[in-house]
Amino acid sequence: MSTDVQGLTQLDLEIGGMTCASCANRIERKLNKIDGVSATVNYATEKASVSYDPTSTTLTPELFVSTVEAAGYTATLPVVETPDAEPQPDRHDLEVASLKQRLLVCLVLTVPVIAMAMVPPWQFTHWQWASLTLAAPVVVWGAFPFHKAAWTNLRHGAATMDTLVSMGVLAAFAWSLYALFFGTAGEPGMTHEFEFTVARGDGTMNIYLEAAAGVTTFLLAGRWFEKRAKRASGAALRALMELGAKDVAVLRNGAETRIPVAELRVGESFVVRPGERVATDGTVLDGTSALDTSTVTGESVPRDVGPGDAVVGACVNTHGRLVVRADKVGADTQLAQMARLVEEAQTGKAEVQRLADRISGVFVPVVLVLAAATLGFWLGNGAGPTAAFTAAVAVLIVACPCALGLATPTALMVGTGRAAQMGVLIKGPEVLESTRRVDTVVLDKTGTLTTGVMTLVDVVAGPGESLDDVRSRAAAVEAGSEHPIAAAVVAGVREAGVEAGLTASAADGVTGIVGIGARGTVDGLAVTVGRLSAFAHVPDALAATASAAEAAGRTAVAVGWDDVARGVLVVSDTVRPTAARAVADLKKMGLRPLLVTGDNDGAARAVASAVGIDEVVAGVMPSGKVDVVRRLQDEGRVVAMVGDGVNDGPALASADLGLAMGAGSDVAVAASDLTLVRDDPTAVVDAVRLSRRTLATIRGNLFWAFAYNVAALPLAASGLLTPMIAGAAMAFSSVFVVANSLRLRRFA
Repeated sequence: MSTDVQGLTQLDLEIGGMTCASCANRIERKLNKIDGVSATVNYATEKASVSYDPTSTTLTPELFVSTVEAAGYTATLPVVETPDAEPQPDRHDLEVASLKQRLLVCLVLTVPVIAMAMVPPWQFTHWQWASLTLAAPVVVWGAFPFHKAAWTNLRHGAATMDTLVSMGVLAAFAWSLYALFFGTAGEPGMTHEFEFTVARGDGTMNIYLEAAAGVTTFLLAGRWFEKRAKRASGAALRALMELGAKDVAVLRNGAETRIPVAELRVGESFVVRPGERVATDGTVLDGTSALDTSTVTGESVPRDVGPGDAVVGACVNTHGRLVVRADKVGADTQLAQMARLVEEAQTGKAEVQRLADRISGVFVPVVLVLAAATLGFWLGNGAGPTAAFTAAVAVLIVACPCALGLATPTALMVGTGRAAQMGVLIKGPEVLESTRRVDTVVLDKTGTLTTGVMTLVDVVAGPGESLDDVRSRAAAVEAGSEHPIAAAVVAGVREAGVEAGLTASAADGVTGIVGIGARGTVDGLAVTVGRLSAFAHVPDALAATASAAEAAGRTAVAVGWDDVARGVLVVSDTVRPTAARAVADLKKMGLRPLLVTGDNDGAARAVASAVGIDEVVAGVMPSGKVDVVRRLQDEGRVVAMVGDGVNDGPALASADLGLAMGAGSDVAVAASDLTLVRDDPTAVVDAVRLSRRTLATIRGNLFWAFAYNVAALPLAASGLLTPMIAGAAMAFSSVFVVANSLRLRRFA
């Protein structure tokens, strides 16, 4: 639970039993009918967010749970976890595993049923009874989720695709039972002859078990793929919260006591050692260090901190012992606020309902009415109950949405398989809608357009100084430091081929200088490495070099002895070799690129100039990136966000399309819609192109699947299409959809 500025309490409920977006809308309407309640239900995350006045005696969590249950679904109150509690299995994981088990069992039983029905030589004596034995568990147990959902919808006067699936499957199964027990289909030696003639006939000579079992198995496969995609929607929040420290060394009565972070209170002091994460937001009381703040800001250069400086939870202490006073804990921390940003973005993002579900709102009632009208018409015209029921069953069978159910998952499977070969991971069909409409691409800097690794790019010696002395003595002092800038200096010197100088010039007595750098004795000289302000005399040439480097967004490190600066080493994050080509390709596609980063303005504009981006927004926090995305959306833009850091997570979730560099943080990958496995900005272009092609294939599949229904339904209603031919036509439409999807394998 949380409380907003208006004093309302927000409660999140875990919702179970939803099978489509209309279920979420139904629950939302029920909750919003309660006076004093504002609720939103997210089908993707399967959560209901309920805001209400906690002072009301009538508005209770139990009331909300009972309201959801009265609508035919399940609701679970959030569980408060305790440090010593055993971890409970995740409900969503259990649902996916259960659905997979149901699918595999049905697949094993369905394959022989379809094989016997479609291959006459395999139709041995009494094969129809063997088919009944195999198909019955599929129709009753395998299709139970569809039957249950259809019954729930029926009780509330609604009809969805589940209704049509359940009725079609049960109709085909029931008519097969009638044909077996009361018709001629149960006689020994019965075979399916597949006579594709358009004529009225007696349906009691054939069985339609392959249609009942096949539809069930195909749609279970589609439901399983959909569940797996939806499961990933909550991964961003879990990854965010896992970034925080699990326990903390708190100072109590002058001694360190390690406790769970949940027990830390505002005002208490705690210790952060090198390599540990800061437990919560606070203020440094004692000690100096450099914090890796990339978790929060994306800044590639660690930030030096000392007494009085504010620190943020989840940042990593690179060196030095810190004593920090806790200023914020729990839900008030910046990490928790980032988690809320991701959750709010996911909740606010409209779930793209599949076209099949949108069609079902009109298609399902029409089919049910048409089947009933067909039955009544033929009975009223004296055709006899057998012919009338045969025509009505043909209507239901031919309308079974087998091809509609396959349209999305098959194209998605082939498209995602091809995408994986190209280094792009597509999370689900719902993300593809956005790729077609995207017109603006927001790019992060560090780790996306740049490598995210500090590199020594230049060394300048002062007047009369030896370049080798400057490099080797600087590296000797920095060799023992874990600071990324120090590591870049040492690595750069080694690459320059002066390892011998490093060995000869070992530093003794290296100590850190707060806010300056480090100092050590090399070759009998007191060598200082750090800011220019550490030296009493700085040659004009070196001052100019440092100023130019900083203006270009680079970091200048001075080295000197005898209180005189003797050289400047320039360290910088390097632009990826393919970044400029990627930006150029995005522009060719008609997309507008922007660079948005938490880094300083000089560094941002230097990278933007190098890759060809004109618009730059620098120095923004994670919420600032979200603001930029939302501002563009308010302008009518459809925004894609590309990033790699934890700080990009909220913006990735807020954007219409989120793309995460695969080498980035788990949070960025989880919050994104597309993951770029290879660290290459050109993968962004490939991702958009392939996503658009996959979406076009899905739309084509849905069109032809629906067109088949429109064409076949009148024939079935007129009695010119027997259930057997209806089943074969339905199978043909499914084969067409699969074949059309397989064309994606040739995408390049």
